[in-house]
Amino acid sequence: MKGFGNIMKEAQKLQQQMAAMQEEIGKKRVEATAGGGMVTVEANGKQEIVSIKIDREVVDRDDVQMLEDLVLAACNEALRKSRELAQQDGPAAHVLPAQAPRRGGARALRIAPRGEGPDRLLSHLLQRHR
Repeated sequence: MKGFGNIMKEAQKLQQQMAAMQEEIGKKRVEATAGGGMVTVEANGKQEIVSIKIDREVVDRDDVQMLEDLVLAACNEALRKSRELAQQDGPAAHVLPAQAPRRGGARALRIAPRGEGPDRLLSHLLQRHR
């Protein structure tokens, strides 16, 4: 089963590439503001909030709800930008081998649907080469 060994090597290589991409995305940062820059939130590519900055002028003991709303709005926008970053730069679309062409030549490539993670890709590769 020489072919199966090659498939396993391909799958392992793909998993390593995806892990490296995810690590790289995790290092990237996005920023969002609310209230004209009074609240600034920074998130990373893992959809984690890494910092919140609040301008002193927006802090009012008599209007805590306004500050809460600004923080919430900035957090939601930062997380939206982070998800967008992950979709654009991440392993959201993977290149997989398609069915072999009927008449010789190199194998075609297709883009896998969004949302297929490493486990599903490995399963896909194994099923196609049984």
